[in-house]
Amino acid sequence: MEEEKPWVLISEVGGDHGYLEELADIVKQHFRIICHKELLENPELHGPKIQALLNWKYCPVVEPTLLRLLPALKVVASGGVGVDHLDVPFINSLGVKVTNTPRVVSDSTADLAMGLLLASARRILEGHQVAIDPKTVHIPQRLMGVQVTNATIGIIGMGEIGYKIAQRAKGFDMKIVYHNRRRRSAEDERAVGATFCQSLDELLGTSDFVMIAVKFTPETRGLIGHRELSIMKPTATLINISRGQVVDQDALVEALQSGSIQAAALDVTHPEPLPRDHPLLGLHNVLITPHIGINTFTTARQMVEKMVRNAVAAVEGSPVPDEVKLQ
Repeated sequence: MEEEKPWVLISEVGGDHGYLEELADIVKQHFRIICHKELLENPELHGPKIQALLNWKYCPVVEPTLLRLLPALKVVASGGVGVDHLDVPFINSLGVKVTNTPRVVSDSTADLAMGLLLASARRILEGHQVAIDPKTVHIPQRLMGVQVTNATIGIIGMGEIGYKIAQRAKGFDMKIVYHNRRRRSAEDERAVGATFCQSLDELLGTSDFVMIAVKFTPETRGLIGHRELSIMKPTATLINISRGQVVDQDALVEALQSGSIQAAALDVTHPEPLPRDHPLLGLHNVLITPHIGINTFTTARQMVEKMVRNAVAAVEGSPVPDEVKLQ
């Protein structure tokens, strides 16, 4: 039975970039797994048999040298929504489909976005350090945070994730403004109490918390730079769950050091991880998490299940549910 299954290339099982055993078991139900290291040890034997490649947390890196080893490849099934790490036109030119996993990542990413907002506003990490410090004998009054209830959140990018952030912000009685390429329907706006800003500048100048939830595209690269940061309130916090390249990090460091803005909370940087001597790592008003927006067991399982469904469909020649088709 194992020999009858189509072959799939993955990064590894276990390790820093690999699949948890329970996730690998989902793949094994439909495919014979070949790990990247195995392929490289004997590319002539394994390469021609591989029909699907599962790209989990950007691994294995899908580059031309790898693709040339896989003449029978039919699909690159990527986990997550963004495909900026894949050269989709080039992959398609080889007759290979590209898929992603929309919808399953939105809730966990929106949860983390609100977690970053709350942790930064209420200085939760600093409070934890005080609470566990063996030198602490009294609670200092300096740990004053920022009120979240009734504050204004400006969401840049009101797609599926941005909208779910708005739903959560409504639960905190926040005033919600947003800027998007396309305005949401009046029904969508009423449901969360959101107000559309015609310009990004309008949003930046009125928001206490600026939440970046855009897709990473050539148009959004460097979207937030010196000028945009200078428009924000000096009491405002910048939160980024999009991609690190959307923000000019040098400009962000300058804004945080000068007090042009109050704080930043980032789940994404460029590169990831940052060099250990990067100035962002030494600032007291920065909270950074290591790109963990989708890191829940529920989401990971749903993502792998969707990746497998897409890959199976492509291998069988059936309609592919989540094929990425560039405009």
